[in-house]
Amino acid sequence: MGDDKMARLKTKAAKEHLLRRVRRQRLKYITVLPSLITVLNGVCGFAAIVFTSKGAISTDEFSYHKLQLSYFAMAGYMILLAMIADMLDGRLARMSQSTSSFGGQLDSLCDIISFGVAPAFLMLKILEHKFVTSVGLNPTVEDFLQRFVWLAAAAYISCTAIRLARFNVENEEDESAHMSFIGLPSPAAAGVIVSLVIFQQENVPEFNVIAYALPFLTLAVAGLMVSRIRYPHIVNQYFKGKKPFAHLIRVLLLFAFVIWSRQAALVLIFCSFAASSFVKWLYYKVIRRRGYLALATEPAQDAVEISEPDSSV
Repeated sequence: MGDDKMARLKTKAAKEHLLRRVRRQRLKYITVLPSLITVLNGVCGFAAIVFTSKGAISTDEFSYHKLQLSYFAMAGYMILLAMIADMLDGRLARMSQSTSSFGGQLDSLCDIISFGVAPAFLMLKILEHKFVTSVGLNPTVEDFLQRFVWLAAAAYISCTAIRLARFNVENEEDESAHMSFIGLPSPAAAGVIVSLVIFQQENVPEFNVIAYALPFLTLAVAGLMVSRIRYPHIVNQYFKGKKPFAHLIRVLLLFAFVIWSRQAALVLIFCSFAASSFVKWLYYKVIRRRGYLALATEPAQDAVEISEPDSSV
């Protein structure tokens, strides 16, 4: 009995010693360039929050060829710049074979700022601006709408955090495994909100329908982020490897559309991407399954109809 007790104590002491060594472990090496680009992603998200807090007043600070941008539109462009940084950091890390858990965690922390907090705050401030400038709105209705908008923003941030945490747990570093995503990626969800904001601010600033639709769209993309609907990886599926010649024509037409109207092109790209996989899922899971079940029950119904005259004879 004494020997067994001593063995258990030694085992417990060894485990405690191992845990202390793990706690004292320090991160010694990081990849500098991908990490800097990831930090740039977070800085762009913070800049979007700063621009959003200034309101909808037009500014000449970033004017080019006498082009004036509202602070809301500038916030949207900062989030788009964060998306570019988010695409580059992972690509550079895989090209240099320097992917690490540190880079993945840092990327998610910056993503929650740029694609979680910043779009939700942008949507919230735009609706607050619309409520302030609106005339004749019932105070009770206005209070209800403000609470609804706040809840939509909170739900969006929560779903973004859940989406990123789930991705960190289920992610694989192998490039061949990155052909699709489970759930709408957070940059694409933010792109739906941002593209509509930029289109409304630069093309139709007095068209309030887009602004009032933002909370509902925010809730919709929040639900798609935490769903199990599979979304394609655009770069890996459509730009890598050999593709048909018609694929090149479609890409050139898309670039021409972007040059002709970048605001409308952004809305088309992000909204169609978010809706496409959902429509496919709805078709295969609901419409096609119901049609299949209906076809499967038709022979039985026909047999009943055929047997009824025979039984009456």
